[in-house]
Amino acid sequence: MLAGCRRALPAALSRALQGRAAGPGRRAVSTSWCPVGAAFDVKQQLQQQPRGSAAGRETGLFGVPELSCPEGFQEAQDKALQESEQLVQKACSAPPGPETVMIFDQLSDSLCRVADLADFVKIAHPDFAFREAAEEACRNIGTMVEKLNTDVELCQSLRRLLADEVVINSLDPETRRVAELFMFDFEISGIHLDEEKRKKAVNLNVKILDLCNEFLTGAHLPNKIDKRVLPEHIWCNFSAEGNYLQIAGLHADCPDDLVREAAYKIFLHPNTEQLSRLEELLASRNSLAQLVGYDTFAHRALQGTMAKNPETVREFLEKLSDQLSKRTQKDFEIMTKMKMKLNPQSSKLMPWDHPYYSGLLRAERYNIDPGLYCPFFSLGACMEGLNSLFSQLLGINLYAEQTQKGEVWSEDVRKLAVVHEMEGLLGYIYCDFFQRPDKPHQDCHFTVRGGRLKENGEYQLPVVVLMLSLPHSARGAPTLLSPGMMENLFHEMGHAMHSMLGRTRYQHVTGTRCATDFAEVPSILMEYFANDYRVVNQFARHYKTGQPLPKTMVSRLCESKKVCAAADMQLQVFYAALDQIYHGKHPLKKSTTEILKETQEKVYGLPYVPNTAWQLRFSHLVGYGAKYYSYLMSRAVASMVWKQCFAQDPFDRAMGERYRREMLAHGGGKEPILMVQGMLQKSPSVEDLVDALVSDLDQDFETFIMDS
Repeated sequence: MLAGCRRALPAALSRALQGRAAGPGRRAVSTSWCPVGAAFDVKQQLQQQPRGSAAGRETGLFGVPELSCPEGFQEAQDKALQESEQLVQKACSAPPGPETVMIFDQLSDSLCRVADLADFVKIAHPDFAFREAAEEACRNIGTMVEKLNTDVELCQSLRRLLADEVVINSLDPETRRVAELFMFDFEISGIHLDEEKRKKAVNLNVKILDLCNEFLTGAHLPNKIDKRVLPEHIWCNFSAEGNYLQIAGLHADCPDDLVREAAYKIFLHPNTEQLSRLEELLASRNSLAQLVGYDTFAHRALQGTMAKNPETVREFLEKLSDQLSKRTQKDFEIMTKMKMKLNPQSSKLMPWDHPYYSGLLRAERYNIDPGLYCPFFSLGACMEGLNSLFSQLLGINLYAEQTQKGEVWSEDVRKLAVVHEMEGLLGYIYCDFFQRPDKPHQDCHFTVRGGRLKENGEYQLPVVVLMLSLPHSARGAPTLLSPGMMENLFHEMGHAMHSMLGRTRYQHVTGTRCATDFAEVPSILMEYFANDYRVVNQFARHYKTGQPLPKTMVSRLCESKKVCAAADMQLQVFYAALDQIYHGKHPLKKSTTEILKETQEKVYGLPYVPNTAWQLRFSHLVGYGAKYYSYLMSRAVASMVWKQCFAQDPFDRAMGERYRREMLAHGGGKEPILMVQGMLQKSPSVEDLVDALVSDLDQDFETFIMDS
């Protein structure tokens, strides 16, 4: 019943946000706000604070008073567990009606506010004591969630509501859907089983949670090798530890073929413990799925998604692979020729070559040097560009707000207020953009606190964190972004806007708490805006001269992304297909490594390398188990929305309002395919989705002629 805490994307919590009402449901404008661009081009610690200002007061993380120290997690957790006990009693004694759904949502919110905050803190806080305390809170709240999901009396209170035809017909569509989603969470946890099997389901869920954490840790651990095994001239590419070299990644961008080959073979060398973790994780997921009545884990995981079932996913991947086949082969031939030219002694194209040579071909064919673009993409300018786009499209502005002491976990974190021109304050975005020791090198969005309509009629404002891994600025210059970093910023801000505008009545379905294959649509759509010259021209200025980025440079950059793009997409199809097989019928017919070899050679096309086990580094198997296809399906939908609704005019306010109304406003409170249908005025078929992806690979004739 509480899957909302984990639905769609990682998540975290925040404080009860301040702001006096300015008319019904509207938040007053704050005098402490300042322009967003300037906040990112100035060091926060140098900004002067007015004497006696709010920034002088002390608080805890996200403004939660208890979280001024690691021990506060225990206090926050105890308070949430105590509140949840009271709400369970209230739910069990309440007569069937809308109030039942509201109590369930309060219960979900009470636990999610701690669990989601802890989810973020356990990976991002620089203090180990905070990370450890957050990890423990996650585990304890997670265990409570699994117990509640198999609480028969609690389930009965919801079942009485759903069985009462008069009451259920009187509910509005959103309330009814949320009630059904809560019941679905009970059912996939095995509420219908006898007591012994329910206990088994709880134990399996706890075991799966532990295995996921262990697998994630193992997926990122470096491998060590005696340095004497490798030629001395490549030692400098790896970090040394006595007589050993540590290989912590694939070194995919290294120009030396030997370095890439060595990194690939050593980093992906099978680890017995990690292999058994993966096998146990897949077997446990399958056992749980079958225990609660599903054929496979994939059938369980795909309930409520756009795809609906593994059969549709298989059809989508197979048809896409067929359409890509000839294009991919052509891409591999071009890469092979490039490798033959640069390394005649070893000209066979191997898996460690694909990322490097495709990048080289892009740069060579379109003269793409990231260094030429970075001066036009200062972080402040990019933030102003986003602000301008949101203002024109949605009537929304971003303002930097000063934080209180103790509110953020690093001095370079910025806090943005999201303000609508008519509705006032919508929520907050904490921007954790810069690299630091022990911070994961990943770009992601965390729902810190979900929005919901509170019992007193006020709206609980959503709070999110956007985490990037940007380099710190050089002395005397603002932080400069590569084109890829700029696109990632737009992508993550798409998630943030979904969280801000998915203003549902219930926290359980707020913002990005929706089907995984729909959750990526708003973020990928933002990539299309980031690659449109009309949008880029509004903010891309050389940070020294003020000169705008020439249109030809933007066109070349966009077209360069289509070079070897079929092979890149085919690789994603391979990952998605592998994920489906691993979460399909069990027992698996072969070992996970044999399945990898077979699928790689059949779907991807480049040869499997003996004594490697890439699947042991496939960390997405944890958060996206049976759902890795979501990236491709979301991209297909985003492509269709872009072409049909925004390609003609990316600043069309009427279309922006329609986008908010049809796709963003519902969070997970409406079936995903109905939201897509509302926006596109049709329900796309598998063929439509495949065609949308493949048509994106076609080169723009005008740019080709211009560059010729």
